[in-house]
Amino acid sequence: MVGADFGVNLAFYLTIISTLICVVYGAINWNKGSNDSGKGVKNWAKTEDKIDEGL
Repeated sequence: MVGADFGVNLAFYLTIISTLICVVYGAINWNKGSNDSGKGVKNWAKTEDKIDEGL
């Protein structure tokens, strides 16, 4: 993209750089579980039980 406008070159290279950063981030965090997934389900189950009791 040499010879084009500065803004076009900047957008082109930033797009490529951001894509590479996203791929590297995804590869590093592949199949990593979150620490609070169990808490969220438990809280959701408690809330559902309270709602069911009220019905």
